[in-house]
Amino acid sequence: VQLQASGGGLVQAGGSLRLSCKAPRFILSVFNEADMAWYRQAPGQQRELVASITSESSTNYADFVKGRFTISRDNGRRTLYLQMNSLKPEDTADYYCYVLISTGRSYWGQGTLVTVSS
Repeated sequence: VQLQASGGGLVQAGGSLRLSCKAPRFILSVFNEADMAWYRQAPGQQRELVASITSESSTNYADFVKGRFTISRDNGRRTLYLQMNSLKPEDTADYYCYVLISTGRSYWGQGTLVTVSS
């Protein structure tokens, strides 16, 4: 397993969760140069981009999470994060981490389920 996602769970609306995506088998230099993202997929819906971060830590967010979610990376720990605040029931989905390395090869994490109750 190249990517290990964790941190999902059940939370009430207005609550917070922090997702992590670890890449322990990546060579550090490869991880440092990779672009990364979080996607999500709700039941019956297509997978959609939530947030992305480049190798230079430039970030981009989907409109529906702006101001509530923060994507970050810790290269030394080979870990990608997604801090999710002010969660809403419509944020309920499986969340997937995604890594695109400089060769063009990409990797997906296994998904971690976030459930937000009203």
